[in-house]
Amino acid sequence: MYNFKISEIIPHPNSNISIRFEDLSNDFPKYKAGQFLTLSFTFGEREVRRSYSFSSSPDVNEPYEITVKRVDNGEISRLLHHQMQVGDIIEVMEPQGLFVYEPNEDKQRTIFLFGAGVGITPLYSILKTVLVTEANSKIVLVYSNSSKEKTIFYDELLEWQANYPDRLHIEWIWSNTKNLLKARLNRDYILELVKKYNSGGAEDLFYTCGPLFYMDLCRFTLLGMGIPDDHIKRETFHFPEEEEDEDEKDEEPVDMTSYDIVIRFKGEDHLLTVPYDRSVLDVGLAHKLKLPYSCKSGMCSTCISQVTQGSVRMDYNEVLTDREVENGRCLICTAHPMENNTIIEIL
Repeated sequence: MYNFKISEIIPHPNSNISIRFEDLSNDFPKYKAGQFLTLSFTFGEREVRRSYSFSSSPDVNEPYEITVKRVDNGEISRLLHHQMQVGDIIEVMEPQGLFVYEPNEDKQRTIFLFGAGVGITPLYSILKTVLVTEANSKIVLVYSNSSKEKTIFYDELLEWQANYPDRLHIEWIWSNTKNLLKARLNRDYILELVKKYNSGGAEDLFYTCGPLFYMDLCRFTLLGMGIPDDHIKRETFHFPEEEEDEDEKDEEPVDMTSYDIVIRFKGEDHLLTVPYDRSVLDVGLAHKLKLPYSCKSGMCSTCISQVTQGSVRMDYNEVLTDREVENGRCLICTAHPMENNTIIEIL
């Protein structure tokens, strides 16, 4: 863990704030554009972690910054919005996430960024990194909001556009516009924008961040245009406070068996019994193992592990490819063993 001190809190429209930090540890690892920061809070014996994407760029001379949307029933988002103050110290984990941009000053390509609402956060980090590190690359930001007044980073983005008029195009999409054809992102709109701004280069990339239906729309449209799947990146924001209601879940699980497994962690084997209704991570944490985790919902990459014997099923997986799952990779936050003597190595 590292200690960050809050140096500034910046209000934004639509119940969002940006929090800037100073690293008191002086050895925080360099993060990559698009990654997230995990904050850790302790309430008695209960630890709560939440992850927020960096809105700052590691390639710009600026403080560490995350942007947080207030969730009505969100324990941590309400804490950050209403109780934390400049000077407060927060424990954080090292940067995580696979939704990253790797700059290369020799590249000449077009980067499409599709964002909705607070989904702009990691895209803003990527945008800044591309503009300052790749002099020959261009950015097309397609940014959806309900109105101009509720658009996060509106003035800041206009300033970046003014500084890089030949390399940054922003397509503002506001649902309150009178032009209904441009009020929401749709398939034809995506086709029009990509055909207009796509350089046709083999290394052009497409990043999407927003609601699942929004990212699915982008992905399926781009795939239909012949864009390679590995050129389409997605980052899913998930608020643990917004879980589905209990009565929306299956009435009974497929397998109600408890299984005995082995967790290999930091050179030691730990024998655990995992009930059908608990994840591998939950049981490990209950046994006081300091296992890596962040979102607890299968949406980040913090808890990726390797099944070396036996098998598991996952309730949800937004990170691993089908091939990785076939080769034994799993997310222990949503994983349940399917047989005794399953062995899982924590990476």
